[in-house]
Amino acid sequence: MQCKRTLRILRSAALLVLMPAAALAQPSTPPVPFHLLEATIDGIHAAMGSGQLTCTRLVQAYLDRIAAYDQAGPRLNAVQNINPDALAQAGKLDAAMRTSGPVGPLHCIPVLVKDEVDTNFMPTTYGSALFKTFVPARNATIVERLQAAGAIILAKTNMGEFAQAYSGSAFGDCHNAYDPRRSPSGSSCGSAIGVAANFAAVGIGEDTGGSIRGPASHLSLVGLRPTLPLVSRAGMMPFAPTRDTLGPLTRTVRDTAIMLDVIAGYDPEDPVTAWSWGQQPATYTRFLDANGLAGMRLGVIRAPMSRDTDTGAADYKEIQATITKAVADLAARGAQVIDPLTIPNLMAMVAEGGAGGDSFETEAAIDGFLAQFPNAPAHTLREIVDSPLILAKRREELRKTLGRTNDEPAAVKQAHVRDELRTLVLKVMADNRLDALIYATYDHAPAAVPRSTPGTNRVLASIMAFPAISVPAGFFSDGLPIGIEFLGRPYSEGTLIKAAFGYEQATKHRHPPATTPALASEP
Repeated sequence: MQCKRTLRILRSAALLVLMPAAALAQPSTPPVPFHLLEATIDGIHAAMGSGQLTCTRLVQAYLDRIAAYDQAGPRLNAVQNINPDALAQAGKLDAAMRTSGPVGPLHCIPVLVKDEVDTNFMPTTYGSALFKTFVPARNATIVERLQAAGAIILAKTNMGEFAQAYSGSAFGDCHNAYDPRRSPSGSSCGSAIGVAANFAAVGIGEDTGGSIRGPASHLSLVGLRPTLPLVSRAGMMPFAPTRDTLGPLTRTVRDTAIMLDVIAGYDPEDPVTAWSWGQQPATYTRFLDANGLAGMRLGVIRAPMSRDTDTGAADYKEIQATITKAVADLAARGAQVIDPLTIPNLMAMVAEGGAGGDSFETEAAIDGFLAQFPNAPAHTLREIVDSPLILAKRREELRKTLGRTNDEPAAVKQAHVRDELRTLVLKVMADNRLDALIYATYDHAPAAVPRSTPGTNRVLASIMAFPAISVPAGFFSDGLPIGIEFLGRPYSEGTLIKAAFGYEQATKHRHPPATTPALASEP
């Protein structure tokens, strides 16, 4: 039944993809010139429909940019392994386009996938030298859904080793495309850098404590953490299953909505997704209303949520000025904004709920995951921790999770605090009739490599397992990006997309990094 439902969605979306392309192909309407830089899903499909672009040319153009800027030029170090069959797949999609039209809503959309997600056609390293040549026997569910929708997995991307920070023993540090000396945030750093630098159309990241939204904020992207049960994690190495989720990294809110249509939904291989049954709209694109902010009620959290935030710092003050400008922009589009909104004891509850990174479920989760793979180079977390190939700092961080279980008193207390926090946040939203909360993704500017940026507010959504979307909000005085988040109730992705799209259309803050300009040879 689910397979039939998925096919119906893909066929319907394919027809939607064809409509703008067919319209542009009419003799009375000259085609819009296609530019690879900042290309959107719709723009790519329109260019293919009008005959300006083939899938093969598109894929080659992105590969050229990776060659020019990832391991050469600014050396961003975003890409780990390129799909060796990408050009062959592009040729097949070109043939399908000529004979029967697009194969799905992501026809020939090149995607960068975080290397925490399994692929059976290229290595999956989890950011670690220990797994550098490991090829799983089957694909993750999210990979299967992307490919069924017509996407090409262009490359697997660099990440913080075992989903922590932005450096790993497999491929080293990621570097921010806006300034390679600065942090890109982690751990989905490679996917975010690649999308920001136009190495592909869109990307997939994973978010446990903010690993999608942090890189989105530091790289002027849209990054969505879905409600935890909405997207299958089958085939993804876990860290903390009560917080882990997968989501899109894109340059526009519309592309995020299109991607979410493809990857969301029940998967029997990840039973928690059963909670999402019946919670999805027919399409998330129906929330893309440029005037959608009119009448929405939004609450602004100004109070820091992280104990290392320095409220006297110059970059903190720049963030606050950005929030003030965002409030004015939202109000100008008809939103009713409560600024500031007070949530009692918020910082303490976030800390007690797991902001420090304490995980009681990691060993059992990783051991269970690795048990699937007879060919894995390690089969337990203890074997990983004992390997000299792992970064020393990562080994010590992971060692702290050994022997921990969800049955110990500290874990029970943490879970209790999270439940209290969920109720408190929902009560504040209900009392103020709010559609969403707003806050800075970070209260400070991207730190210098290899340090981590202080002042993260990302953990609020993570420990509650609520959805949140980070969107570009401008730039610091030194040119580094700033992001703000919209957080909503469970399964309110449509509301968040509506708010984020309205804000994006009103402000148009994103611009590509100067370190990776258009190549002379690209469309």
